[in-house]
Amino acid sequence: MNKATAPRPTEAELAILRVLWERGPSTVRQVHDVLAPERESGYTTTLKFMQLMTEKAMIAREEEGRVHRYRAAYPRQATQQRLIVDLLERAFGGSSAQLVIQALTARPASAEELKQIKQLLASQKEQKEKKS
Repeated sequence: MNKATAPRPTEAELAILRVLWERGPSTVRQVHDVLAPERESGYTTTLKFMQLMTEKAMIAREEEGRVHRYRAAYPRQATQQRLIVDLLERAFGGSSAQLVIQALTARPASAEELKQIKQLLASQKEQKEKKS
């Protein structure tokens, strides 16, 4: 499955993916233990979600004897880009500027984030000037 056809994760699936991205390959129990304090769902619910995510090819299962470890099938950045492109098209008509304006209006950036944004803008400006 390529990036363009990868399924869009739900909120619950994203929570599981965040655990896998942060911890690396993990068992259902490990994922559930991380999520339990913030979600009121049982172990079997976490297991079912992870089984469905395996079927959707969002995560992969690796067997180590009797232990099954799960890992994210796509890197965090690829998933975030996929979600942003989808949001950009659906909510902002493809306008990157409107997306950024709304994001910064809703939640102002920290000094470090502003520095990163300025570096990205400078880099993009430089690339456009090279192409011209």
